[in-house]
Amino acid sequence: MKRVILMLLLVVCASPLYSQTADSLAKLDPKTSAALDLSDQAAYQLALRYNDYDVAKTKLYDLLLRNPKNIRYAEALASLYFELNQSTSAALVALDIIEGGNGSNTTALEIAAFSLEQLGALDRSLPHFESLYLLTGDNFSLYKSGFIQYSLKRFPEALNSANMLVKNSKAEEKIGFPKSATETQQVDIKAAALNLKGMIYLEQGSKAEAKTAFEEAIALDPTFELAKENLKKAI
Repeated sequence: MKRVILMLLLVVCASPLYSQTADSLAKLDPKTSAALDLSDQAAYQLALRYNDYDVAKTKLYDLLLRNPKNIRYAEALASLYFELNQSTSAALVALDIIEGGNGSNTTALEIAAFSLEQLGALDRSLPHFESLYLLTGDNFSLYKSGFIQYSLKRFPEALNSANMLVKNSKAEEKIGFPKSATETQQVDIKAAALNLKGMIYLEQGSKAEAKTAFEEAIALDPTFELAKENLKKAI
């Protein structure tokens, strides 16, 4: 259902209404426009201070309509939606930024990737995580890419991502795994990559390779509960 709503909203966003309104506002006298910008910026900051997010969003919309080429207002709006767990709106704004000629905007890519993942649109989320890794070299984005590839049953790609992460991970890098509804365990990211390799092998029916990968993950991080549970499935 969430994916259907997302697609419907994407169609709605193709309306020329935004362009018409932006064109009209662009004709404002520059001094008037600048004065309105200062007023809206101050109101936006005050609304954030008082946790009045509806007003903050309204002021960002006013600023964005008046300054359609100023990407920072769209970034702020996408970030605010994301922080408020409004994943559909966050994804739509972030996608507008990316598809508007800003494909290297890491803020928009990150928001789009996580928001689409939260909406269950894994096939649409994956390219943004992959782009993030290519642009930043961030190993967490590489892990997310590998895990989504695994979830989509794209096993050769997932295995390649896991192997890259094993090779390129840094000792200080950690990733969180849920231990319970209220607890999160921080795990060595290389151990997480080895656990992912084991999961891929297990899904493919290669129990011997899976067992080796899980044992290597546990050797790196003896407290890794998920790897211990997965090892039982490979025996």
